[in-house]
Amino acid sequence: MKYSLIIPVYNRPDEVDELLESLTHQTLKDFEVVIVEDGSSVPCRDIANRYCQQLDIHYYDKPNSGPGQSRNYGAERSQGEYLIVLDSDCILPPDYLQAVQDELVRQPADAFGGPDRAHESFTPMQKAINYSMTSFFTTGGIRGGKKKLDKFYPRSFNMGIKAGVYRSLNGFSAMRFGEDIDFSIRIFNGGYSCRLFPGAWVYHKRRTDLRKFFKQVYNSGIARINLTKRHPGTLKLVHLLPACFTLGVLGLLVLGFFWPWCWLPIAAYALLVCIDAAIQNRSLLIGVYAIAASFIQLVGYGTGFLSAWWRRCILGRGEFEAFKNNFYK
Repeated sequence: MKYSLIIPVYNRPDEVDELLESLTHQTLKDFEVVIVEDGSSVPCRDIANRYCQQLDIHYYDKPNSGPGQSRNYGAERSQGEYLIVLDSDCILPPDYLQAVQDELVRQPADAFGGPDRAHESFTPMQKAINYSMTSFFTTGGIRGGKKKLDKFYPRSFNMGIKAGVYRSLNGFSAMRFGEDIDFSIRIFNGGYSCRLFPGAWVYHKRRTDLRKFFKQVYNSGIARINLTKRHPGTLKLVHLLPACFTLGVLGLLVLGFFWPWCWLPIAAYALLVCIDAAIQNRSLLIGVYAIAASFIQLVGYGTGFLSAWWRRCILGRGEFEAFKNNFYK
């Protein structure tokens, strides 16, 4: 068997249904699906059973341990030459696996990953959140599938790796968030090749409301400091920008009470985001939502980063001690 698709799940049966439905339309059929239920109170077993006649599905239920350890659990029980890790809130286009196959034939790789897009069926808020995570004006385009990156670090919503390499690196670490970047760093440190496959993209729903989205990016900011502690030298200038943005916006808001013109840069940035998102999505509503999503993306990440910097670098607390309340299920 060529590919094993590893899918950890936590209380998302409806999304698993959509993902499995998309897998039935893959033009390349040489794959198995390994679903790992991570202690869900709303399991997807019945959904998985519904597709047993159409897909080679293996369903496992285990106590909650987080996505990284659930991926390892699935990898241990997989049969594929390549493991492809997907988030349960993804939908695959019909030629996804064929695109992966074509890239591997063209130039073999030990590990790889692809970008994500917003599906036409996504809600305006989901499309706005997708914009905020991939736009040049928020992340510099580093998550939008740009070929010019010197190194591409696959993310766990769309990551592939040779099974032997996965096992030689002992899979994902016990980090509760940021574990995918930690794994990518260890892939490079191990001397393995890793490439971006631009054509192997997925539709990624991400968080469905701004509160959940803030929590996600806040934890990502924490993870960046934890990653820096684990892998000195991996902190780059681009990782500091959300924290600088957060402090800058806070400063301008305070100064604006004395000099109202200080609010103009914030308004100008919001207008720029609105116009760009509205043009890309052909929707003014998405443009307006993108303002909120973009500020939450940057400020959420920035505050998480600053909080982790204070607790870990200044107060000297350990990785799990500093944010034990954030280790959500």
